[in-house]
Amino acid sequence: MMPPATTPAESAWSWTIRDRVLDLRPRALVMGIVNVTPDSFSDGGRYFDPQQAIEHARQLVRDGADILDIGGESTRPGATPVSVEEEIRRVVPVIEALADTVPLSIDTMKATVAEAALQAGAHIVNDVTALGDPAMPAVVRRFQAGLVLMHMRGTPQTMAQLADYDDVIAEVREHLQTRLLLCGKEGIDETRVVLDPGIGFAKRSWHNGVLLARLGELATLGRPILLGVSRKGFLGKIGNRADARSEDQRLPASLACACDAVSRNTARIIRVHDVEATRYAFDVLAAIQHGGTELAGPPDPAL
Repeated sequence: MMPPATTPAESAWSWTIRDRVLDLRPRALVMGIVNVTPDSFSDGGRYFDPQQAIEHARQLVRDGADILDIGGESTRPGATPVSVEEEIRRVVPVIEALADTVPLSIDTMKATVAEAALQAGAHIVNDVTALGDPAMPAVVRRFQAGLVLMHMRGTPQTMAQLADYDDVIAEVREHLQTRLLLCGKEGIDETRVVLDPGIGFAKRSWHNGVLLARLGELATLGRPILLGVSRKGFLGKIGNRADARSEDQRLPASLACACDAVSRNTARIIRVHDVEATRYAFDVLAAIQHGGTELAGPPDPAL
């Protein structure tokens, strides 16, 4: 039996990013993934060329992305680290070219890369290490950037060996609470912070399942939850579907997770590869939640 959803606190319905406030109450926001990398787990290499990445990002905006999350270093298990200089070379031209679109997020764990991205026009730092770089808080504070704090143990190279928990939801919650308190000590206002449970990062399949089922328990921390479950490997193990072993066959499972979280208000920002399908699913979900009248469409022609 699924635990009841925990009602988010009033403070969990908005997110301040630099000079603007994103209102999360009318609808969940879709964060489109732009990997400017040769080795990301799902689309590595497809948009490694900056111009291809820019064109892909603009298509995601046309498809309905509210935010673009741009990354220049893969965080898949076992990924090879890249230098600061290389990461900046990959992401800054893309950010500069997209400054006229939607709010931009830089997916990085390095403060120097975050600084370059924010100078280029980014609004958000998406940090999988939750301020693991001691210099990161000062950068976020100076630019008054939005910040995503994610739960992960170790590094992408070591996290697979660290996926042991006595109580995964309690331990993830404690970690995120500790990092949220660190933000306060570093002068980062909590209105600028959202929290990410880190689905697939130092988690086994059943840990991911527990986190998804009990995601509402993280809402007691008082900040919005960002969910990144798109095309994750554990989805391919559900239902013994051989075709879902391939990343690009996991869309139905990704949408199921996203719609469940949004319908229960346990997550209000959803990070995805498939923006158009996700936005469509959310529009249908919203129509149902508003009474279903919008689902009827135009009147049937007279017979």
